[in-house]
Amino acid sequence: MVEPRKTVFTRELITADSLGEPCERVSRVAVAAVFRNSLAGRFERDLSALFEIGAVLGQDLARQAVAMLDGPAVSYGKAAIVGADGDMEHGGAVIHPKLGAPMRAAVDGGEAVIASNVKVGGIGASIDLPLGHKDNPWSFDHFDTMTLCVPDAPRPDEIVMFIAYATRGRPIPRCGSGPVK
Repeated sequence: MVEPRKTVFTRELITADSLGEPCERVSRVAVAAVFRNSLAGRFERDLSALFEIGAVLGQDLARQAVAMLDGPAVSYGKAAIVGADGDMEHGGAVIHPKLGAPMRAAVDGGEAVIASNVKVGGIGASIDLPLGHKDNPWSFDHFDTMTLCVPDAPRPDEIVMFIAYATRGRPIPRCGSGPVK
C-alpha cells in the first residue's frame, strides 16, 4: 500500500464573516496526504491501482480530521491535485470509487454525494475544495469552499489527496436551504 510522503492538517476556527460581523463559531478541518502516483508518465485504461489508496488512507485520515473538529461534522468535501506527469483521471481514481465510504463512516453516515474537485497542477498549486451538507444536498447555506495547498507538492510524479469536514455552513449564511427532498 502507498505510504504518504507527508500529511498536512489545516484547522480553521471562524468567529466572524469576511466583513468582520461576529458569527456562530465554524470549525473546519482539512487533511492532505501527499504520495507517489504509481501511474505517472504513462497512459493506463485500468486505474484500479489507485482506487484502494482512497479507501486505505481515507480511513485513518477521516477519523483524525473529525477528531480535530470542535463539534459534530455537518458538511464534507474531497479534492485532489495531480502532478504534471499524471492525468486528471488519476486524481478521480483516488477520490471517487472508494474514498466516500471511509469519509461517511467517520461521521456515522451521510446521505448526500460528497462534493469534489480534481485538477492537474504544479508544486504549490492550490485547489478549491467544495463543502456540502453531509445529509441534505439542497442546503445552500452549507455550500462552502476551502482553498488549500501544500507548498512543496505535488511533485510531477505525486498526487495530493484532500478531505475536509466542517461543523457548520458558511458564517452568517443567508441563501436558504432550497427544496428538501
